[in-house]
Amino acid sequence: MNAFYNLVSGPLVWVAFAVFIGGSVWKMTSLLSEARKKDNHIFEYWSWGHAILSYIHWLLPFGSENSKQQPVMSLVTFLFHLGIILVPVFTMGHIVLLEEGALGWSWPTLPDQVADIAAWVVVGGCCYFAWRRLTLEQVRYVTSPADFGILIMVAAPFVTGLMAYHGWGDNLLMTSLHMFSGEIMLVAIPFTRLSHMLTFWVIRGYTASEFGAVRHVRDW
Repeated sequence: MNAFYNLVSGPLVWVAFAVFIGGSVWKMTSLLSEARKKDNHIFEYWSWGHAILSYIHWLLPFGSENSKQQPVMSLVTFLFHLGIILVPVFTMGHIVLLEEGALGWSWPTLPDQVADIAAWVVVGGCCYFAWRRLTLEQVRYVTSPADFGILIMVAAPFVTGLMAYHGWGDNLLMTSLHMFSGEIMLVAIPFTRLSHMLTFWVIRGYTASEFGAVRHVRDW
């Protein structure tokens, strides 16, 4: 078990970040290259003013007409994504690991209780999204097994992190699985539907620019 811990806390961290960064560059380069070939208007009509307004309205709960029509989904989605950002970036254990092993510097952390609640929110969000895919006909129709695989992939680092934090099960095992599942998720981001965290900014920005600068209407 010590060997596994040393592997996931050492070499695999660097591999995961390298694949994530390289894959993200590839994903965005491919997207922009394909867009330039098929629809160069994306660059001609781009408007940062309209794009930024669209980002704000689509990222905040109830900022768009679509989110107002689905208030529960909107609120869960907002809190879910907030937790996904806050927990990995501002949890003390993660910052200490990066400070000691990779970056050599740190930043303010979330109180443990807040990070704990945020992690539970993420796990609850995954359960909610799975429930929707199983019970709502219009969602179930466009659901594939891969969608549940992605939910499991996202939930795994948070579940194992909670187990390690609360002392449920063997701590070294849970910590090792927490790191390993986090690295798997990081590597998968550019190559799965999780890549929307990268492509959102281009797709939403272009849509807002076309609607605002060309059609003179809001896209939210």
